[in-house]
Amino acid sequence: MSITHRLVHVGRLELHVAEVGSGPAVLFLHGFPAFWADFRVQMEAVAARGFRAIAPDLPGYGQSQQLPEVRDYDVELLAADLAGLISALSLSKVHVVGHDWGGILAFCLASRHPELVERLVVINAPHPTLFVQALRHFDQLRRSWYVFMFQLPWLPEWLVCRHLAMALAMRGMAVRSGAFSRADVATYLSAMRTPGVARGALGYYRAAFRARSAGPWLVPSRTLVLWGEQDHALSAELLLRDLALHVPEVRIERFPDAGHWLHHDLPDVVSRELIEFLSVSAKS
Repeated sequence: MSITHRLVHVGRLELHVAEVGSGPAVLFLHGFPAFWADFRVQMEAVAARGFRAIAPDLPGYGQSQQLPEVRDYDVELLAADLAGLISALSLSKVHVVGHDWGGILAFCLASRHPELVERLVVINAPHPTLFVQALRHFDQLRRSWYVFMFQLPWLPEWLVCRHLAMALAMRGMAVRSGAFSRADVATYLSAMRTPGVARGALGYYRAAFRARSAGPWLVPSRTLVLWGEQDHALSAELLLRDLALHVPEVRIERFPDAGHWLHHDLPDVVSRELIEFLSVSAKS
């Protein structure tokens, strides 16, 4: 099966979308500093098992349209964009898989548009309410130093387009040797260097600092959280402990030999977990 590409108008912008397979739809949402292909292994795995894998470049990333103002990257608006994508693809419901910022948006989409989300899988990403609470603790503040640095003008755009910064964000955060090759780093860096993409990617962090509290983000969907315990950016203790209060139908699986890039550290394990969890829904 080959991956196809197209632009889809979702309301306020166009999103570049990659697709493969047919059957129940699975929407894959990448994080920072990635693009649609971050989930390519898992896309091909679920497609081979009878699912339709759909992976957009998130707004501002890759070949998707960029937004003019920082406030345009507010999570409420981004969740509405993803709801618009589901509608534009003529889908009534989808499974959603998200990592990092894609995981945050997956929580938000399932909270604000629960009628569109069948099952939810989140990989090393915080529930938005719990992340705000975690920032009151030194451990998460220490881990989130880069979030505060991203609030500066122009310097973060320059940094994220440097090879060393991209290598540190990817290979430096992975646990498995070979999780990212040098060619992988070069590909992600090339995507980030697309004019305007660095500003768009950083807009997520900047909009989050300027947003008013939009809670609660109650998620009714049956949810699987996969968590690499060697995550240097996110505290499992602070972010998983009370997750069931906000996601009542959640099951958490923790992996001690993986980190923030769990789906790259253990790609086959993650693919197997996805297929098992989503196939139960397909049979019921």
